[in-house]
Amino acid sequence: MPPSLFSPLKIGPYELKHRVVMAPLTRMRAEPGTLAPRALNAEYYAQRATAGGLIIAEASPVLPTGFGNPNVPGIYSEAQIAGWRRVVDAVHAKGGIIFLQLWHVGRVSHSSFQPGGALPVAPSAIAIGDDFKAMTADGKAVAYEIPRALATDEIPGIVAAYKQAARNAKAAGFDGVEIHGANGYLIEQFLQSRSNQRTDAYGGSIVNRARFLIEVTQAAIDVYGADRVGVRLSPYGIANGSGEPDPMPLYTHVVEALNPLGLAYLHLLEPRSSGAGRADVNWQNVPSAMELFRPIWNGVLIAAGGFVGDTANAAIAEGHADAVAFGRYFISNPDLPRRLAHGFPLTPYHRPTFYGGEAKGYTDYPVHDEMAEA
Repeated sequence: MPPSLFSPLKIGPYELKHRVVMAPLTRMRAEPGTLAPRALNAEYYAQRATAGGLIIAEASPVLPTGFGNPNVPGIYSEAQIAGWRRVVDAVHAKGGIIFLQLWHVGRVSHSSFQPGGALPVAPSAIAIGDDFKAMTADGKAVAYEIPRALATDEIPGIVAAYKQAARNAKAAGFDGVEIHGANGYLIEQFLQSRSNQRTDAYGGSIVNRARFLIEVTQAAIDVYGADRVGVRLSPYGIANGSGEPDPMPLYTHVVEALNPLGLAYLHLLEPRSSGAGRADVNWQNVPSAMELFRPIWNGVLIAAGGFVGDTANAAIAEGHADAVAFGRYFISNPDLPRRLAHGFPLTPYHRPTFYGGEAKGYTDYPVHDEMAEA
């Protein structure tokens, strides 16, 4: 009998009791000022934790230069470590497993978020196109600025910041970390030729463009061990001005370079949902990342992007993925694994409350039993 969403699965040293993964979701509800998680965040994650279930906590910048949105939590200060420890303890109390996604937005930022009002940094001084707008620190939508290209001798410092962020995540008690290499952020900016026109060891050939990702991944491995590190990629994605003209050669090399590292998992975002953070999308006639790269990847594969219960079960049963990460429906259904297991109806999500605010649209979604009693 083929596996399903509710078959056990081993990821690294962890035995999952089901394969319904909570995807990393930016919610912009950290403590203003310190950018540390707070009690409300711990409540939110605890609501969605299940015994033997995997949560990938929201993307957290590894440096003050890594922000492009207000009130997202960081992972570079003692206050942030302490705030995340509260979250981790709440998830562990429910028997859950939790990884932290490590993030740097690169050019997907604005000088109003940058220390001293400096320009955002990127592999090359190439702005995101006019099809996208930057958010300023006071919430205005403006054109993206031309970022400052990183000097070659600055890159090791950013790799070191990822390593320190992994140490900080470990100090907070996280079970592992995920490297955010998707959605047009700094790592993907290095990977893709449209955003990387460098002529040093980090640009030009595919091997050179992949170098930064591999170095960052190895830095996390040095802290956690390979079996507690995952990587997220978005081949064929078009978020935040990303998009490689011919993704297969690039991402085939990347997956093959990650294979021998012995990672906990590879997390692939389906192209049909690329850009879904800004609006609901369901692109048609696009390739399937999991189907293309499953034959190349030797380890556990998590697929994400636009899945529902039936399509997730089919992806696992057909061998295209080992687990499926859910985002929007995990926001509005804190008991999502149980609902999927029993075929209970799903509460619709409310996009206007995705980003920022307090409890509304965050911790006030009911579980199924509460709905039944109402």
